[in-house]
Amino acid sequence: MTTYGTADIRNLALTGPSGAGKTTLVEQLLVRSGVIPSAGTIEKGDTICDHDPLERELGRSVDSSLVHFDFAGAHINLIDTPGNAEFLGKSISVLPAVETVVVVIDADNGIDTVVRRIMRIAAERNLPRMIVINKIDHGGDLEDLLASIQEMFGNVCQPINLPANGGTEVIDCFGRNDGESDLGPVSMFHDRIVDQVVEVDEGLMAGYLETGEVSPEALHAPFEKALREAHLIPIFFTAAASGTGVPEFLDAIVRLCPSPMEGNPRAFRYEKEGVEEEMLPSMDCDDHLLAHVFKVSSDPYVGKLCVFKVHQGTLAAASQPKADDGRKPIRVAHVFKIQGDKHSGTDRMVAGDIGAVAKIEHLHYNSVLHDGSIGDHIHLRPLPLPRPMFGVAIEAANRNAEAKLGEAMRKLLEEDPTLVLEQVAATHQTVLRGLGDMHVKTKIRILKDRYGVDVVMEPPKVSYKETVTTRAEGHHRHKKQSGGSGQFGEVFLRVEPLAPSEEIPPPYFQFVDETVGGSVPKQFMPAIEKGIRNVLDHGAIAGYPMQGIRVIVYDGKFHPVDSKEIAFMKAGSKAFVDAVAKARPSLLEPVVSLEISVGAELIGDIASDISGKRGRINGTDMVAGGLAVIHAEAPLSEVMNYANQLKSITGGAGSFHMEYSHDEPTPAAVQSAVVASFKPSHGED
Repeated sequence: MTTYGTADIRNLALTGPSGAGKTTLVEQLLVRSGVIPSAGTIEKGDTICDHDPLERELGRSVDSSLVHFDFAGAHINLIDTPGNAEFLGKSISVLPAVETVVVVIDADNGIDTVVRRIMRIAAERNLPRMIVINKIDHGGDLEDLLASIQEMFGNVCQPINLPANGGTEVIDCFGRNDGESDLGPVSMFHDRIVDQVVEVDEGLMAGYLETGEVSPEALHAPFEKALREAHLIPIFFTAAASGTGVPEFLDAIVRLCPSPMEGNPRAFRYEKEGVEEEMLPSMDCDDHLLAHVFKVSSDPYVGKLCVFKVHQGTLAAASQPKADDGRKPIRVAHVFKIQGDKHSGTDRMVAGDIGAVAKIEHLHYNSVLHDGSIGDHIHLRPLPLPRPMFGVAIEAANRNAEAKLGEAMRKLLEEDPTLVLEQVAATHQTVLRGLGDMHVKTKIRILKDRYGVDVVMEPPKVSYKETVTTRAEGHHRHKKQSGGSGQFGEVFLRVEPLAPSEEIPPPYFQFVDETVGGSVPKQFMPAIEKGIRNVLDHGAIAGYPMQGIRVIVYDGKFHPVDSKEIAFMKAGSKAFVDAVAKARPSLLEPVVSLEISVGAELIGDIASDISGKRGRINGTDMVAGGLAVIHAEAPLSEVMNYANQLKSITGGAGSFHMEYSHDEPTPAAVQSAVVASFKPSHGED
C-alpha cells in the first residue's frame, strides 16, 4: 500500500558516459537505504540495474533501468541510464519523468561528448542538474577537472562537498566553513557556494552582506530555488566503489532535491475546440488524471510493460482511464512498482510517482493516460531525440525467421524510439537504422536471443533524395481508345523549388491548382495530385523519393465522356516527370554533423581524414586533459563505418557522436553514375 505523498517523492535520472560508475553508485545507494545487504558489481554481473543477460555479458547498460527506495522519510525513484553515445536516446527519453538530472563524470576521463549533450539538453528542458564527480580515489587531477567543468558550464557549478585525504573521504563545504580539503581551504569553497545561493533571495543577500554569514537552515529554501532556476549546479565528489561520499549524496537527495511539487513541471499540449493550448500539470492527487509513458519494454513474465509517470491525479489498480485520443476507456488491472527486473503490485500511484502497467496493447512510448476531461490530442513537447542515421540492410536468414521477424521487429521498435525500420523502395532493401554500429548490432543480437530470429546483414545502399533547382513547365496528354468509352486527360503544370519550412512538413511538397474557366474540372484535381505523389514516392530521375517541390497545375483539357480519374492521374504523373527533367533535377545525399573527441595532437590527422571524406571542419574546442573536440560535417555515405576508422586513427582512444544535419547535392560525377543506372517505370500510356 502507498504510504507516501507527492511531497515525499524525489525523481532522479543518473546520466553520464559509460564507465563513469552510475550503476555502481545505484548499488551503493540501495545498500545505504537497506534495500540490498551488499553491493553487486559490473564484473560479477550481479547488479540490480544491469539485469539483462546481454548487459551482463557486455559489462555495460544498454537500456534505462528503474529502482526505488525509501530513506529518511523520502520515497526515491532513481533511473539508471546507459552511457554509450549510441544509446543516448534511452537517456533522453526518461527526462520527462524526473525533476532532477544527475550527470556522473568519471574523474579519470573528464568531460566527454555525452556529458556535454546531456547538460545542454537538460538546460534546454529547464531541468535542475547536479554533477557527481566519481572515482575521486583514483588520483586524477580533480582541481583541473573542477576548473574545466566551471569553464564549460559556468560558475553556477559549485561543489557542495570536497574530497579529502587523497579521495578517501569528503568534507561538507555547504554547511561548514573550516578545515582543509584536497582542493584547498573549505572556507573558500563555502563562501563561493553561499554567494551563489543567496543571490536568488534579496532579503537573505542583505543579511549576508551585513553579517558575512548565514545559517545552513536559512540556505535550504534559496538552494532549491537556485537549483530550479539553473542559478546553481551543485557538484558532489564520490568514490562509489568504496562508498566514499555516497551517504552525503543520499542525504542531499532527500534534503535538497525538489519534489514533484517543487520542480519545474513538463508542459502538456492539447486541443480544445480546434485550438492548441498548453497546460502545466498541477501535481495534485485530486486533480484530473494525467500520466505519460516514457518507456516500453517486453518482460519475459508479464509481457509488454509500459513505465509511466503520474503528472497529476491518481492512477489506481482496476481504474479505467483513456489513452491518447481513444474515446473508450482501457482497463488497468494492476499497477506495479519496479525494482530492476522485479515488479511488485501497489494499490495506486499518486501524483509525481513512477510505476508501470502490463499487457495493455493500446499504450505505446509517449502515450498519455487521462480521464478524458482535458482536451484532444494531449501530448508532451517532443524530445530532441537523435535521428537514427547508421543502418544495416537486413533480411530473414530462413523461412522460420521470416515468419517471426515482423512481430519481433514490432516489439523492438516499440521499445526504442531511436530505432527505425525502413522499406527503401529505391534500393529494394529493408534497412534497420539506429545511432551507431553497436546500437544496431545490439538490437540484432536481441532479435536472436530473445525472439529466436536470425537475420542476414549487409551494408545499405545510400538513400538519396531527388529535387529540382529551377522552375520549369511540363505537359502530357493521355489518350486511349479501345472501342467504346476511352480515356482522355491533358495536364499543363509548372514545378519550382520549395524550401523546407515548419508550415509544410517533409517531404516539403505543395500542390497548387491555378486552373481557370473549368479547363480541368475540380473533381479531377485529386487524381492529378495522386499521380504526382506516386512519382514523388518513386523518383523521376534515379528512383529515389523526391522533396522540396511546389507543383502548380495551370491548364488542361478534358472530354465530357472519356475523361476519368485514371486518365488525369496518368497525365499528371507524366507531365510532372516532363517538368522535372527540364528543371535541372538534383540528387541529394544526407550530411551528418560529427562531434569528435580526440587528443589534441591528433587534430591534424582527423582534419585530413575528414577532408578526404568530402567533409569539412566547422570548429575545434580545446578541453581539459589535452583533449580537443572537433565539430565537422561529412556525407553519411563516407562515414558509415566511422567508428572503426576513428579507432584506427586514435588507437581506440577517440570518441564521436553523429547526428543528421541536412541534405546536400551530390557531386556531378556521383549523380551521373546513379542516374545512368536507373531504369524508370512510370506506367504505360
